[in-house]
Amino acid sequence: MSERSTSLTNMNPDIEQYKSDLRARFAQQNQTAKKGQIVFVGSSTMEMFPIEKMQQGLGLDKLIYNRGIRATTTAELLMAMDVCIFDLAPSKIFINIGSNDAGFGVPEATFLANYDEILRQIKEELPETQVFVMAYYPVNPVADFGESEAEHEAFFSKRNNEILELASSKVALLAQKYHYEFINVNAGLADVDGNLRKELTFDGGHMYPAGYEIVLGNMKKYL
Repeated sequence: MSERSTSLTNMNPDIEQYKSDLRARFAQQNQTAKKGQIVFVGSSTMEMFPIEKMQQGLGLDKLIYNRGIRATTTAELLMAMDVCIFDLAPSKIFINIGSNDAGFGVPEATFLANYDEILRQIKEELPETQVFVMAYYPVNPVADFGESEAEHEAFFSKRNNEILELASSKVALLAQKYHYEFINVNAGLADVDGNLRKELTFDGGHMYPAGYEIVLGNMKKYL
């Protein structure tokens, strides 16, 4: 199995079972979690953010709960809003969802409608919560990470920086619609060509902790 495949399945060949198990684990953890804290929600780029460990050195007065689930789309998040968000009644939400919609070829209209509904439900359910809609991270579709040509094409054919930047501009408008803040915390991640720096990624699409250290430095002011 390639490094990319391993990164996406976390040694679990059944990704759907993995996601189901993780949602069940979150539901159990939510029963004893503190309300009114900070929630990170999204797909693999959020799940792999080691923020629950990193927060120990931040001196925050609130806890951060990571409710990211790999390979999740906007439609799947809509079906898991309670487990990922509402059960925790957070005071702040950082959301990074939708890169899989692009990668899986979900029509733009569907993706945007789903994202709109996610934000609408948050506004309705948690009207006092601060929501930070995050720009998508850059990717690196040009470096060699040892994957096969077929794997490379499957991952990057619909998930390149041009597509992700356009998607970011669209979700920025959705954030504005609901009076939420759109944030770009990507400074320092890209090389001179706009690609995710090779030393920060193990497969071109997902970052090492060093990449998240950069992201965290950029987002501290929002926490």
